[in-house]
This record gives sequence, C-alpha cells and structure tokens, in this order.
Amino acid sequence: MTRLVIMTVGKTHSGKSTFARSLAEQLLNSVVIDQDTHAEFINNFYRSLLPMEGPNTLKYAVSQTIVDYAMNETSFHLILCNSNLSRSGRLNLLDHFKEKGFTTILVHLDIPDRILQARVVNSDRSTAIFRNATTFEEVLNRQETDAYFKDVAAPVEGEADYLYVIRHSDEVQNVIGKIIDEPKEYESWNDKT
Repeated sequence: MTRLVIMTVGKTHSGKSTFARSLAEQLLNSVVIDQDTHAEFINNFYRSLLPMEGPNTLKYAVSQTIVDYAMNETSFHLILCNSNLSRSGRLNLLDHFKEKGFTTILVHLDIPDRILQARVVNSDRSTAIFRNATTFEEVLNRQETDAYFKDVAAPVEGEADYLYVIRHSDEVQNVIGKIIDEPKEYESWNDKT
C-alpha cells in the first residue's frame, strides 16, 4: 500500500485544521498530527520548559516524536497540520518522507489576506497555543512580514509529488476528493520511481 503524507501550508485561520479534520473523516486509515494541539498541551502542562526566545524547540521535538512514531509504528496516512511556511523546513521534511517511501502531497491554503483579517478579528479559537503572541491578529501580522518569517515562500510544483492550492473554502471538498479518489494514480506514480 502506498502511504500518503499530506502537508498543509498556510497562514493562521486559512483553514488548515478544518481541512485536515475533513480529510481525515474521508480518507481511511489516516491520522491528523496538529502542532497546535502539541503547543496547547505544552503550554498547559510544561510551560516552564518552553524556551524564552527563538524557535519553540520543545513543540518541534514533541511533534517530531509523534510523526516518527506514526511513520514507523503504524500504517496510517499522515496529515500534517501546521503552517509549514518555511520552504527549507518544508523541503527537508518532505525529503525525509520521500526517503521512507511516502507519496507526498502539499495542500496550500492560499486564502486572501482580507478574508484572514476578518477571520482573526472574529476568532473564538483558544489562545492557549501561544507562547509569545496574545492574539491571532498579532500572529497574522507577523506572518505577513518577511522580517519575522525568514525563508517564507509559497509552495511550487516539484516540492512534493502533488500540489493542490485552495483559494476559497468552496474548493476544499474538490481537493479532498482528488486526494482520496485517485489512489491508483499514487500507486502508478510510485511504480515509475
């Protein structure tokens, strides 16, 4: 069986978690691995261990442990739900999965900024995932500035085996359908490599 790793890419409130949950409901034998869940767990139970500055290495370590376990100890398709805005980080992770025989899929939720701004203003999501921010509006503003996120780049063809771009929420089900309805295409692609 060809295993899939589906990686979401997008800014805060672009619909990554909603997409991942919807896909998991329809893609048999799949699991969602969501870094926001890990951040909330750490903030609630291990806040004193968080690094004061720089990357949240504790969150990344927890996520990596879960990904490694799911990759090596299960047969699940993996749905990685986090922003994945850094091209170099995304490529390193995708290369790792390709080496393990996974078919890689990127789903870029490229929702217009005006829609994201409205979503963050009206958000009722828990802020328990934050380490340095206080609002989702602050997170979105940081994501929009190159100074904060070095190496931020939209995915391009060739980064993964497949790339799907969603620019409007009406396109979500169509992309999910393409991912779950074409397993033969994934099988034949792997036979060629």
